[in-house]
Amino acid sequence: MVVRKDGSARVNEAVLELSTHIQSTYPGTNLIFEPHVAGELHDAIGSPAYTITTKQHTTPTLLQDKVDFTATLGGDGTILHASSLFSTAHRVPPILSFSMGTLGFLGEWKFQEYKRAFREVYMSGATAGAGSSLLRTEAEHSAADAPLSGWSSVRGKSMGSARSSRVLLRNRLKVGIFDRNGKRVAHQDPSLSGYSEDATSEDVYAMNEVLIHRGRTTHLSMISIYIGGRFLTEAVADGMLVSTPTGSTAYSLSSGGSIVHPLVSSLLLTPICPRSLSFRPLVLPADTPITLKLSEHNRSAEVEVSIDGVRRDPGLGRGMEVRVVGEEIRTDVGEWRGGVPSVVRAGGAGGLEGEDWVGGLNGLLKFNYPFGEDG
Repeated sequence: MVVRKDGSARVNEAVLELSTHIQSTYPGTNLIFEPHVAGELHDAIGSPAYTITTKQHTTPTLLQDKVDFTATLGGDGTILHASSLFSTAHRVPPILSFSMGTLGFLGEWKFQEYKRAFREVYMSGATAGAGSSLLRTEAEHSAADAPLSGWSSVRGKSMGSARSSRVLLRNRLKVGIFDRNGKRVAHQDPSLSGYSEDATSEDVYAMNEVLIHRGRTTHLSMISIYIGGRFLTEAVADGMLVSTPTGSTAYSLSSGGSIVHPLVSSLLLTPICPRSLSFRPLVLPADTPITLKLSEHNRSAEVEVSIDGVRRDPGLGRGMEVRVVGEEIRTDVGEWRGGVPSVVRAGGAGGLEGEDWVGGLNGLLKFNYPFGEDG
C-alpha cells in the first residue's frame, strides 16, 4: 500500500515514480492506494491502481486482510496517517517511510534511496512477527504452500547480516473512552473513512499520543488522574498528554516531557501548562493503566480529545474518562504481535548503536546547541 497525505506536485511525482518502478521491477506486486490517490494514478501508471472501499468508506478490516506492506511519502504526519488506517487492527503491516517533509524523527529514508530501500524490504529475511509475507524468514517461505518464482525465490537469501535495514517495532497506546456510567463510547473520526459502528466500539490504537485539552474554552481543565486504578492527583491545566516513546519527540516534548528512546517500553504522562509548578512529567511502565477523568467541577461542559492529532467527536464531558494502556507487543511465549513495524536503517533506531536516533537529536533538535555560535 502506498500512502500520500498531501497533494504537492513534488510528492505526486514521487508517488508516480515509485509506483512505476514497483510495477516494472516486481510485476507480482499489487499496489493499493487510498481512493483519492487511486483515481489520480489509475491512468498514469499504465496498470491497475487498486483501492479498498465499500459504498461509502475504506474499511480497516479489509486493509488489514489485504495489505502486506505500506510505503509512505511525506513527513511524520503521513506516517501517523498510515498508522491510523489500522487504528482498530491488532496487526499493522510494516511501514517503509520516505522523508519528504521539513522536520521529523520517523522518516528513515530519503526518496532518492527508494530503489535500494524497497529491494531490501522485498528480499529481506527479517521478521517482526506482524504477519507480513514480506518479512518472513527463508524457512517460513520454504514452508509456504505456493511455489516461489522470480524475485520471490531469492527473498532472504542475498541479504543476511549485511542488509542495511532492520525492523523496529514501535509501541502503540490502546485507548478507550467511557461515559460517566462506565459504558464504552463509540469513536467517530471525521477525517478518516472506515469506522463502522462495530469498529468504533472497540479500543483504538495510537502511535504517538492521546491528548485531552481545554480547546477553545478560556478556563483551565480539571482532570482527575488514576494510575493502576489508584487516584494520583487532580490536574488543573490546559490539558494532559499520554504518549508513547515515539510520541516523546512530538507534542510531549514541546510541553516539557522527557525524550525517550523508542526501544524503552514505557508511557509518558505530561501535563500541558499546569497551574502547579510542582507538577512534573512522569515516565511509567508500558503496561500501566492510566485513566484521565474530567472532573464534575470542570467549568466547561466538555473538553477536546485527540488521538494522534485527530480530534474525536464528541469530546469528553463531565464525568467521562479516557482509559489508556500500552499495547502488548509480545505474547507469554515471546512471540511478537501488535505495534507498528517500521523499516529502519541497520545501526539506526532499531540497531544497537541508535545512530539515526542520536543523529535526530543533534541534527533536528540541535540538542544542547550553544547559543551564539555558528556552524
